[in-house]
Amino acid sequence: MPGTVKESLDLTALEARVDELIRTIETLANENEALRSQHSVLAAERATLIDKTEQARSRVEAMIARLKAMEAR
Repeated sequence: MPGTVKESLDLTALEARVDELIRTIETLANENEALRSQHSVLAAERATLIDKTEQARSRVEAMIARLKAMEAR
């Protein structure tokens, strides 16, 4: 007798597990894409902040140089 009730139940359980795994993979793929997007935004923000920090450092160093020049007079 091909296809017993137990085999049918096993197949149904396997199908449910495969469906669950597919949903998990889709969820993880969506989360991964969101994290990649967030990473890009944060990397751009970091680059902007580094640039602003360097500009501020240059301005402070210029002010210090001017103050030392005034002091030397």
